[in-house]
Amino acid sequence: MNYATAEEIRHDIRQSPVRRRASPRRNTTLLAVGAALAAAAYIVRQRTREVESDNPPAGKFVEVDGIRLHYVERGSGQPVVLLHGDGSLIQDFDISGLIDMAAKKYRVIAFDRPGYGYSDRPRTTIWTPQAQATLLHHALDQIGVSQPIVVGHSWGAMVAIALGLDYPDDVKSLVLMSGYYYPTPRLDVPLLSPPAIPVIGDLMRYTVSPLIGRMIWPMMKKRIFSPAEVPHKFDARFPIWMTLRPSSLRAAAAETAMMIPAAFALRHRYHELTMPVVIMAGDGDAHVDSETQSEQLHRELPHSSYHVTHGAGHMLHHFAQDEVMTAIDQAATALGAEQRGDHRHIFPAPARAI
Repeated sequence: MNYATAEEIRHDIRQSPVRRRASPRRNTTLLAVGAALAAAAYIVRQRTREVESDNPPAGKFVEVDGIRLHYVERGSGQPVVLLHGDGSLIQDFDISGLIDMAAKKYRVIAFDRPGYGYSDRPRTTIWTPQAQATLLHHALDQIGVSQPIVVGHSWGAMVAIALGLDYPDDVKSLVLMSGYYYPTPRLDVPLLSPPAIPVIGDLMRYTVSPLIGRMIWPMMKKRIFSPAEVPHKFDARFPIWMTLRPSSLRAAAAETAMMIPAAFALRHRYHELTMPVVIMAGDGDAHVDSETQSEQLHRELPHSSYHVTHGAGHMLHHFAQDEVMTAIDQAATALGAEQRGDHRHIFPAPARAI
């Protein structure tokens, strides 16, 4: 039998009051943290219900490979497919007026990409640009859309490129706006990708992440529109809480984390694009550098044309709708890779307020 020494007994006696005092403090802290997380979860659940009630699905649904996609369709004629960026949804194109403008001449189909708006995003799939392109290709085939002009903004531009690369016979042309095409260091990757981490990210998405996202939204909004002012229509109508729902945050965080490897995987295939490509950028874009991204892609694709809007930032489709329509018209009539030459168009930022 082992017996404690007198010194060990004296040590335990000296330490036990400290332990007794520390334990209630730890319990109080844990209870406070738990209560705060529960309160945050309640607020997030209530705000999610409210924003979904205020913003019901505006379009139709198509089920593809067991996945339900939400899309809006307007107009008739040559199909034009609109693909929004990371952390956004159909309403971005709608508020900008681009859907209605394009629908006067074209059959416009705007998708909520997987995980955004009212489209599903199963966790069993890694939603690379190629995976999304395959899903959208099947969806377009199912709803009877052939040879579309594919317009992609920001992260959606990578999906548009993947459609052009993997299904070249089924895409008429590409219009790429404010895209990210080449891997470069990005501060937003470590800052915004944690909600995609399993378990820890799940806890964050249902509690603190939506609240933090709402707090930093004014700063983020200013950055993506800079150097222009945020349009009043966007401020009044964009349903920010739709993008802060836990499911949408997971999609946005995953795509932020995937941004650099996705660009790395695609960059060696750009020369395979043979359909007409129209590249657009705002020269004041503070979110994606136009020189190292859009301008470099234009140099790599000698049959592409490059439209630059001075004084516009990342969200140029909210300020340069006429220029976007010019790009779509050009994409509708361009001949493809056999049309060579350095086509560069410079537009001043429109003076009109939107």
